Amino acid sequence: MKFSSKFSLNLLVLLAFGNGTAMAAVAPQSAAPDFTLHSVSGPNFRLQEQRGRVVLINFWATWCGPCRQEMPHLNRLYDKYRAAGFVLLGVNVDDDARNASDLALKLGLKFPVLLDTDKSVSHLYDLSTMPSTVLIDREGRVRYVHKGYLAGYEDVYDKQIRELLK
Repeated sequence: MKFSSKFSLNLLVLLAFGNGTAMAAVAPQSAAPDFTLHSVSGPNFRLQEQRGRVVLINFWATWCGPCRQEMPHLNRLYDKYRAAGFVLLGVNVDDDARNASDLALKLGLKFPVLLDTDKSVSHLYDLSTMPSTVLIDREGRVRYVHKGYLAGYEDVYDKQIRELLK
C-alpha cells in the first residue's frame, strides 16, 4: 500500500499530538491564558482581573528545594514593586492545599498564594519544571518565561519587572 506525502504528514501530526488538543507552551508575546484559582487566604483570584498591572506568576511546590530558596526573594520583589502596579501570584501545585498554606505561613509570604491542586493551570501553561516563572505585561501578554531557579535569577526578574512597569 502506497501513501501520499500529504497523508503521511497528517498521520505524523496526529501521532505527535494525539487528538489535536495538545497545548503549546506559553511563549513571549502570546496572550496569557486566563484562569481562576482559589487562594490560601480565601477568595478566588482571576488573572483577567489583573489587566493594567504587571503580573509575575510563579509556579511552585513545597517539595521543591529551589522553590523554597526563591520565595524570600519573591517576597522582596513584591514589597518593592506592588505600589507601582505589580502583582505577584504564587501558584502552588501540591496535591494537599494544607502543605502550601503551612509553608506560606512559615515563610511569611505576603503575595497571594493560589491553589492548583488539580494542576489544571500548570497544564494550561504547559509547565513541567518547578519552579517556573511567567512575567505578563499590562496588556495581558506573556513577556518572559523562566524555567527553574538559580541564585541570582531574582536580579533578572527585578530588571524585567522595572522594564515592564515603565
